[in-house]
Amino acid sequence: MLDRDVLKEVLGTALGHGGDFADIFVEERESTFISLEDGRVERVQLGLDNGAGVRVLSGESTAYAYTNDLSREGLLRAADTAARAVGGKAGVKVYDLTAGTPPLQLAEDGVPLEEKVATVITADRAARKTDRSVKQVMAGYGDVTQRVQVANSEGVFVEDHRTRIRFTVQAVASEGAVIQTGFESLGSTAGFEDTFRESPVEQVAQVAARRAAALVQAPPAPAGRMPVVLAAEAGGTMVHEACGHGLEADLVQKGLSVYAGKQGEAVAAPEVTVVDDATLPGKYGSYRFDDEGVRARPVVLIKDGQLADFLYDRRTAAKEGRESNGHGRRESYQHKPIPRMANTYIAPGKVPPEEIIREVKSGFLVKKMGGGQVNTTNGDFVFEVAEGYVIEEGDVGPLVRGATLTGNGPEVLRKVALVGRDQGFTVGTCGKDGQGVPVSDAQPTLLVPELVIGGTGK
Repeated sequence: MLDRDVLKEVLGTALGHGGDFADIFVEERESTFISLEDGRVERVQLGLDNGAGVRVLSGESTAYAYTNDLSREGLLRAADTAARAVGGKAGVKVYDLTAGTPPLQLAEDGVPLEEKVATVITADRAARKTDRSVKQVMAGYGDVTQRVQVANSEGVFVEDHRTRIRFTVQAVASEGAVIQTGFESLGSTAGFEDTFRESPVEQVAQVAARRAAALVQAPPAPAGRMPVVLAAEAGGTMVHEACGHGLEADLVQKGLSVYAGKQGEAVAAPEVTVVDDATLPGKYGSYRFDDEGVRARPVVLIKDGQLADFLYDRRTAAKEGRESNGHGRRESYQHKPIPRMANTYIAPGKVPPEEIIREVKSGFLVKKMGGGQVNTTNGDFVFEVAEGYVIEEGDVGPLVRGATLTGNGPEVLRKVALVGRDQGFTVGTCGKDGQGVPVSDAQPTLLVPELVIGGTGK
């Protein structure tokens, strides 16, 4: 990593032709990716990527340049490129860089590549043994170790070490002409041993295989408007997609969010509180500092139904004369930071989840969400249901397949009638403006009195 004197010189060059603020993000990234399909390990990919990005802000303008040449000369060239892009009159002082917070000392990985490869092989065998209808298995293992430095012209200097693991299993089952897929994943910042101690490889594979096998035998889902219970196991896909993006400050300031201009207003049921907390231990979206060197903190976005805050990076925060709340994130040194979610969740309530199901005489239970589409401007969404059940007379009835869930995110939050005392997490890679970052989402069991279920059954 780089000496502070070099970083200060780079920042001085970045402001050499004008600008109000400059920062540099330096990254060293080691990665492993392993994939298996049709019983064969198809790819083992090891990567090492080093580089730095220099940003200059001048009023409403942003200039960004990056390089994989971490020599003093290479960094100064990148800084000069960004500086010339904004132009103007020089004069902003670069403050001495503070000592900063010591980087988190990660234990050395020490896990042999063979042991990582074994995760996907073990998953394949476990999934195929689960049910005879499982015909195909795809498994993926990935890890990233990232060492970063962030420095800016205001004197901030941060060093940090980060590690993440993600593991996925997709099982395909078939009986006759019916083909169904089951998917399960996990993600963590806890390291290899702790990640798989909490969720063993075989367990992840069996969940995916059982889901696929059960769906083969399931009848088509019914269609219509009905009460819907979103189980905690469904994770926070709903809050992330249908609500979370609309709470990112850049979309709000551009007028592309349904929540623009509504701070302090009731936007959800009084029982609903939404939080984004990057400090949660071990979660896939967690970090100590964001990619602008701002310390992570819990941010209450909706409190007791009222819109309380948005997710800011430095640039969007400066537009409103406030400080960033630690959500400036980037995919890598090749990308400028933008406001992003980290670990977004609806806080647990007080109602036992089994009581919520008993409240429904005839309705639908969503236990696992699939993919979908969301319009962040108005909150309209359509999601696939990866695992859903009919509710009959307050009891969970048969599993059904092919269901979709259609509605409007803000309306769903306003309609929530009961909030469970449980909570379940899902993990993923969130895409925005061509960048992907790791996130976690969570929710308790929720009762929504009416949603549209799409299906071909009766």
